[in-house]
Amino acid sequence: MVQENFIQVDGYKIRYLESGSSKPTLVLIHGLGASADRWDRVIPAFSKDYHVIVPDLIGFGYSDKPLVDYTPEFFSDFLGKFFDVCGIDRSHIIGSSLGGQITIEYAYANPKRLDKLILVSPAGVMKQSTPALDAYIMAALYPNEQSAKNVFEMMEGSGKEVDKKIVDGFVERMQLPNAKLAFMSTILGLKNADVITPKLQSILAPTLIIWGSDDPVIPIQNADAFVSSLRDCRFFRMDGCGHTPYVQDPVTFVSISQRFLQNSSV
Repeated sequence: MVQENFIQVDGYKIRYLESGSSKPTLVLIHGLGASADRWDRVIPAFSKDYHVIVPDLIGFGYSDKPLVDYTPEFFSDFLGKFFDVCGIDRSHIIGSSLGGQITIEYAYANPKRLDKLILVSPAGVMKQSTPALDAYIMAALYPNEQSAKNVFEMMEGSGKEVDKKIVDGFVERMQLPNAKLAFMSTILGLKNADVITPKLQSILAPTLIIWGSDDPVIPIQNADAFVSSLRDCRFFRMDGCGHTPYVQDPVTFVSISQRFLQNSSV
C-alpha cells in the first residue's frame, strides 16, 4: 500500500508518498516538472525491502510553491530539512535528472547521512540545452494534452505511446498556482549554477549511474564526467530506454538497483 502524507517543512506544506516498513530507508527524488507519482511503477517493488519515501520537491507536484530562488543549493537545503522532519538520519537515495543533481548537492553537504547513491541521467554537467529539453520547457509553460504527449514520447526515445496518466498528471500540475514560476526559477538556477564535477570528487558514498542509451534530454555522453569524477562508481546503460528508464523498464531498473544496494555489484 502506498500512503499519501503531508508535512510542514519551514512552514511550507510538502506532499510525499510512503510505502514499506523495512528498516533501510530508500528515498526517491524526481526530476524537473515531475512529482512523486513519476516513481509509481517501482515503488511497490522497492517497498518489499525498504521503507520508501518519495517527496514532491518544494515547488513541484502538490507541494507548496513559494516565490523563492530555486537553486540546487536551495533544494539540497530543503532535502535536509525534509529528512529532519521525517526523522530520517541515514538513507539510500535515488535521484533522477534534476533530482540527481540535488542529491549530489545533498551528499556533498551531508556525507554522513547517505548510505548509497543511485543517479539516473543526472543533471549537473550539461551546460547546453537539447531539442528535447527545449520542447519540455515549452510544454511546461504552455501545458496541454497534445504538447505534453508529444514531448513525453520524444523524451522516451522509443516512439511508443506514453501512458495517458503521465500526460494528464503533468498538464494538471503545471496549471497549479505558481507552478510555472517555480519551474522557470529552477531552470535559471540550473543555468547559473557551477558545473558540479568538482563536488563529485568529494562524495564518498558508493554510487551507481544508470543511463538510458537513447536519452535525448541529457544524452548518455554526459555520463563520462560522472564516472570519471566519482571515487566509488559503477555504471549501467539501459538499452532501449530514454530519460526515465524506471518508467520504461521498471523490472530491469529495480533489479539493477537492488543488486547494487544490497551487495555493491551490478
